[in-house]
Amino acid sequence: MKKIIIINGPNLNLLGKRETNIYGNLTFMEFFDSVVEKYPNVALEHFQSNIEGELIDKLQEVGFTYDGVILNAAAYTHTSVGIGDAVKAITTPVVEVHISNTFSREKFRHKSFISPNAKGVILGFGLQSYELAIESFTSN
Repeated sequence: MKKIIIINGPNLNLLGKRETNIYGNLTFMEFFDSVVEKYPNVALEHFQSNIEGELIDKLQEVGFTYDGVILNAAAYTHTSVGIGDAVKAITTPVVEVHISNTFSREKFRHKSFISPNAKGVILGFGLQSYELAIESFTSN
C-alpha cells in the first residue's frame, strides 16, 4: 500500500469559506474524506499549516519514508526559498498542486520555488488537482 501525504499551506484551512468563486464550496476535510473512500488501497494523510517552518519540518519528517508528497504550499510557493530547498533535499517525490490556475492570476503567482524540484505540477483543476496527483503516484 502506497503512503501519500497531502501537505497544504497557508489559508487552505479556509476552503469552503474563502473566495468560493476560485476555491469552491467544499471544505478540505469534506474533500479529503471523499478521496480516502475513492482510494482505499492508498494510505492517505494530510497536514495543513499557515506557518512556513512547520511545512518545512513536515517535509523533512516524511521526505525519506513516504511514497509521495502532494504539496500545495499556497502563497509560499511564490516566496519560500526554504520550502523549495526542503523539496530539493528530500528523496520522496513531490507533486506540486494548485487548485486555481496560478498563471491566470496575478503576475507574482507565476513564479514557483517548488516547481524546479518537483516530480510534476498540476494546477487549475480545482480540488480534482489533488486526485490527479494521487493518480500520478498510483498509476504505475
